[in-house]
Amino acid sequence: MNLFTPFAQRSLSLRNRLVIAPMCQYSATDGVPSDWHLVHLGSRAVGGAGAVIVEATAVSAEGRISAGDVGLWNDEQLAAWQPITRFVTSQGAVAGVQLAHAGRKASVLPPWQGGHPLAADAGAWQTVAPSAIPFDAHWHVPQALDAAGIAKVIADFRAAAVRALEAGFQLIELHAAHGYLLHQFISPLSNHRTDEYGGSFENRTRLVREVIKAVREVWPEHLPLWLRVSATDWTEGGWDIEQSVQLARDIKSLGVDLVDTSSGGLVPHAKIPVSPGYQVPFASRIRHDAGIATGAVGLITESTHAARIIDEGAADVVLIARESLRDPYFPRRAAQELGVPITAPVQYQRAW
Repeated sequence: MNLFTPFAQRSLSLRNRLVIAPMCQYSATDGVPSDWHLVHLGSRAVGGAGAVIVEATAVSAEGRISAGDVGLWNDEQLAAWQPITRFVTSQGAVAGVQLAHAGRKASVLPPWQGGHPLAADAGAWQTVAPSAIPFDAHWHVPQALDAAGIAKVIADFRAAAVRALEAGFQLIELHAAHGYLLHQFISPLSNHRTDEYGGSFENRTRLVREVIKAVREVWPEHLPLWLRVSATDWTEGGWDIEQSVQLARDIKSLGVDLVDTSSGGLVPHAKIPVSPGYQVPFASRIRHDAGIATGAVGLITESTHAARIIDEGAADVVLIARESLRDPYFPRRAAQELGVPITAPVQYQRAW
C-alpha cells in the first residue's frame, strides 16, 4: 500500500504520504499561537500524519487575513511556535509551516463572524495588492505596491523563513494560491500592472520567483520547500492549468520540491465543479508535464480514494483538510481500513 510508504525529499523523510493541509484557525492574539494550536496540531501528529503543515502564517502584520491569524514576523511568535513544533516532531510527524501574505483579501473578520471586511472603527488596516482592484464589491480598495513595497514583501518572506527554522519547522510551504498576494500577482485578473511585475507570464510570475529565491537562500539546502498554487481561477481569462505547468517547470530549477495543487479563490462567484477529488487531475498534470512532485487536495475523505491517488501516480502526497477536522486520527483510521499496521504511541497501545 503506497499511501503508507515513506516519502523522501532532500534529507527529510515523511513516514507516510498523508499530510495535514494548512487550515486557518483564526485563534491567535497578535500573531502568537496559543494552547489551542498546540492541541489542534499536536492531535493530528498523534493521529499518524506524515507531516502537519501549520495554517497560513503571516509574514507581516498587514499580511494577515484576520486579526486572529498566526504569524512569524517577530520573535515572540517564534518562541511560541517552538513547543508546538517540538511536540509535533516528537510524535513522528514533520512540522511544516505555510508562509503567507493575504494581500487584498486581508483585514477581514473570522468566518464565524461573517468573514466580511473590517470596518475602520473595528481595526481595519490598509491592504495591498499588485493593482488597486478590490476583491469584491464593498471590499477595501487595496494600495498598489510600489517598488519599495514589493521589496518589503520579499524581505518579509525571507525573514519569516529564518524564524521558521529557529522555531523548529522542517518544511516550508509558500502560499501562492486561493487569491492571496502571490496568487494576485500571477493572475491577469488581479494584476493590471504595466511594469516588470505585470503583463507577460514572466513578469506576473516574477514576484513568486523572487520570493522563492529569497527563501531558498536562507532555508537550508537539506530541507524541502513546497509551493501551493491554485491550478486554475475557474474564470475565463484567468490563471489556468497551462500556466501552472509552466510555473512548475520554472520553479523546479529554483529549489522548489513539490507543488501543492489546489484551485480557485482569486475571484468571488467563480463556478467551481466541486466533487470528491476534483483537483486531482491538476496535480497529475503538473506532476507528469513538469516533472515535479505534487500534492493532491480537495474533498478527499476516504482511505481508498487517497490510496488510489498514490497508487495511480496522480500525486506524491495526499493533503487532508476538512476530513482531519472531523477526525484528527484519520491516518490511523485509514491504515486500519487498508489493513496496514502502523505503530501507535505507547500511551495508546493497550487499545490497539
